[in-house]
Amino acid sequence: MGDLQSLRVFINCLDQQSLPRILQICSGVYFQGSVYELSGSEVCLSTGDLVKIIGLQLLSVSCEEIDTGSSYELPTEYSGQFRLVAEDLPYNTIEEIVGLCPVGVDACGSFIFTSSNELTIDNFTVPAEKQLTLLSVEIAEDGERLARCHVVGQNMAAAEILLPLSLKGEFYEYESDRGYTLQEIMSSARLSCRRFRSTNMKNSGALLVFSPVYEISAIMHMRKNVVKFPSSLEVDVQDVTEQFQDLVFIIPLSLAEIASQPKESFPTLAEILDAPEGNQFFNCSWFKELQRERHLVLHGCGHKTMILASTPKGRKEKQYFFISERYGGRMRRRAREFGSVYELYLASSQSPGLKVSVTRHYEAVEEEGMPALSVGEQLEVLRTELMDRLGDKSGAAQKVESLICKRTMEVADEDEDDEDEEDDSEEISLPLFMPGNFVEKLSDNKKYKLSDLMSSPLPLDVKVVTRDKDLEKDPLMGLTALKLEETFTETIVLASLSNKPDWCFELPVRWLQMSLCFTTDHLPWPSDEPPELHVETVTEVTEKFYYEYHKLISKIEEPPPRPPKRKPSTSEAPKKTPKSKHASPKVKSNVTEQLNSLSLHQTKGKRAPAPPPPNDVSKLLFTENRNEEIKQ
Repeated sequence: MGDLQSLRVFINCLDQQSLPRILQICSGVYFQGSVYELSGSEVCLSTGDLVKIIGLQLLSVSCEEIDTGSSYELPTEYSGQFRLVAEDLPYNTIEEIVGLCPVGVDACGSFIFTSSNELTIDNFTVPAEKQLTLLSVEIAEDGERLARCHVVGQNMAAAEILLPLSLKGEFYEYESDRGYTLQEIMSSARLSCRRFRSTNMKNSGALLVFSPVYEISAIMHMRKNVVKFPSSLEVDVQDVTEQFQDLVFIIPLSLAEIASQPKESFPTLAEILDAPEGNQFFNCSWFKELQRERHLVLHGCGHKTMILASTPKGRKEKQYFFISERYGGRMRRRAREFGSVYELYLASSQSPGLKVSVTRHYEAVEEEGMPALSVGEQLEVLRTELMDRLGDKSGAAQKVESLICKRTMEVADEDEDDEDEEDDSEEISLPLFMPGNFVEKLSDNKKYKLSDLMSSPLPLDVKVVTRDKDLEKDPLMGLTALKLEETFTETIVLASLSNKPDWCFELPVRWLQMSLCFTTDHLPWPSDEPPELHVETVTEVTEKFYYEYHKLISKIEEPPPRPPKRKPSTSEAPKKTPKSKHASPKVKSNVTEQLNSLSLHQTKGKRAPAPPPPNDVSKLLFTENRNEEIKQ
C-alpha cells in the first residue's frame, strides 16, 4: 500500500506508463460523499471509495508565485515564454549534480553547468567558467561511475569528456536567456520542477513554479461512463493497486445497452441494480418480480413484431394487450358493427369489397337522396361517387359524396339459383351523412394463427377459440371479443427468473427504466443441457400505456376529415314554408312574437307554448313532423 499523499502530488509524480492505477480516497474536502459538478461531469468521492485511473490529459497549468503564495491557472496554449532561474547554491561534486538533476537530453536540451576552477582530466584542460552539458552517466570497466559531458573548445571545436562522479569542485548551474513555453516546460521532467521568471518582466519578475492540472479519466463503482475530474481536487489518496489487482468494478447498464450487446454475450446472469419505479404500464405477473438485487437470466435480445389489441367497451373494464407474433393460440374473425354509412366508408377503404347486412329498417327520404333500407338486405361496397341532389327553386343541383353499394335481398331458400340472385341485385347510392346500422358479413369460419392475421388489413375483430398451450394461463382465452388494432416493432430482452430459467418473458426496452449489471455466476443449468424455453407471448398493459403508445407513434399529419353533415332540404327551410292566404291576423301576430323572442345566446329556459295551429297549415305541420322523425 502506497503512502498517503494529496491527489495533486500523486498525479504529478505518476509515470503514465504504469497506468492503470487503483486509488483509495482517504480524506479531504470531498470526504462527505456529496455530488459535485465539475465542468459538466458529476463527481462523488467518499472516504473509502476506490477509483481506477485509466488515463491523464493535460488540462491546464497552475502557476504559483513563490514570494506571495498566490496562484492562478494558465491554458496550455498560452503563448508567453519563461526563463529558467538557475540555483544560487553551488554543487560540491559531480555526483551531487547527477543526484539532484535529471540526466539526459530531451527536446529542451540538458543540464548545463560551469566550474569556478580550471579542470584537468587526462591531459585535457577545461578552463574555468566553461559551459559543460551533462549527457549521461556511464560505468567504466573498473566499476567507476562517470558523467559524460559535452564541451565546446577553442575555434568552436566540440568534444566529449568523462568526469568521475567523485570529482570535487565548485560547480554552478549555467543561467541562459533562452525562453521556454508552457508546453515545453510541462513535457520536460528536468524543467517541470524548476523555477522560472516571465521573459516580459526580466529580473524584476516574481519567481514562478508550475504544476500541471490533469483531467483524470477513471472508472468507479456504479458509474456506467468513464468519470472525469481534475487532479486539483483537494483529496488525499493511497495507491492500493497491489492489494486490488483482481477487483471488478460494477458498471450499470440500461436495457437499451444490454440489447446492444453482441449475441455471444448471451445467455448470462444479471443482477437488478435499480428496479423500475412505479407501475404505470403493465398488468402482468412478471413485472412484480423486477425487484432490486433480484437475479435474472438473460437469454438474448432482438427486434420482435407485436400487435396491439384491446377488448370492446362493455360492462367489464376495457383491457389492453400487446401480443407477440409467436403467440400460439387460434382465432376466428368476428363480424364488425357499423353505426353509419360514414363508418362503413372508412372500413371499406381498408377492406375493399366489404360486405355487410342491414340490421335496422330505414325509410326513404327522396329530398335527401337517402334510399329505403330493410333488415336483412345484403350490401357490397363498390366505390364512392359524387351524386346529384335535389336543388332549390333556382334549379341548381348539389353534389353529395355517396357510397355506391350493390344491394341484394337475403335469400331464404338456399337452393335458389345464382342467376336469380343476380336478378335481385341493384346498385344504390348511400350519402355519407346517412345513418344506418350494419354488421359485417363473413364468409369463413376458419381458425387463424396470429401471424396469418397480421398480414391482413387492420383493425380486425376476433375471438380466441384455442388457447396457447405454451402459456400457463392464456389471458386471451374467454374474452368475448378482441380487436387487433395495429402492428409495431419492439426491441426486447428475453429474460427469466433464476429459479425458473425455462419460463421466459420479453422485456420491452423503451417502456422499462431499470439498470442491471452482469455477474460472473454460473448459469442455473448444466452446461450441456440448456432448458427448453417457454415464452410469455401475451402482456397485459394499462390504459396509460395504450395512450402513451399512440402519443409516441403519432405522426404530424392532417387530421381525418369529419363526417359530412346533413344539409337541410328545400322543404325544411323556414323561408320556403308555404303560407296560407286565409290565416288569421291573430295567429300571424302570435307567431311573429314567438320568433322575435328567440335569442342566439339563449341556451336554457322553458320553451314557450306553441301557438294554436290554423286550419290551413295543418298539412304543413304534418309534413315537418314527418321529416323530423326521419332525421332521428
